[in-house]
Amino acid sequence: MVDFAELIQGDNVPPRGDPPPAFAFRVEFLNLPQHRGPLPCSFREVSGMDQTLDTEELVEGGENRFVHQLPTRPKARRLILKRGLVERDSAFVTWCRLSLRGGMERPLDLVDVKVQLLDASFAPLQVWTCNGAFPVRWTMEPFDAMKNDVAIEEIELAYRDCWGPQ
Repeated sequence: MVDFAELIQGDNVPPRGDPPPAFAFRVEFLNLPQHRGPLPCSFREVSGMDQTLDTEELVEGGENRFVHQLPTRPKARRLILKRGLVERDSAFVTWCRLSLRGGMERPLDLVDVKVQLLDASFAPLQVWTCNGAFPVRWTMEPFDAMKNDVAIEEIELAYRDCWGPQ
């Protein structure tokens, strides 16, 4: 047990862990059609895991000094996955293709996406879960003969809500 009174008196500082590296993360897809259990996929970058609450301004009548901010509805951004290592014939790719090509002829299959920040031993430190996700965009970076870059695809997912870290 740490005696904080001793720590304050000397040059000692309370012990603290190093911040976790942001490059160690894992993405799993839950409830994918035609796949049992979670499907782990590797991506180079993941962004868009946040939720905001929209507000509406209400000017107070008779008292011109006050403008109230009233909450309206939560709004989720879109989860953007920069393509890494996913098998071409995987359940994830099949789900994306069917969703994007399906139009309104077939119902969308909503899945949950779990993003885990990992420690040095690859154990989850923090977990974000985006519920009710479906693909809305799949793009490839332009080809450029003057660059020596890998063509990276981006997959954008709309989702109902995203909660974390857990």
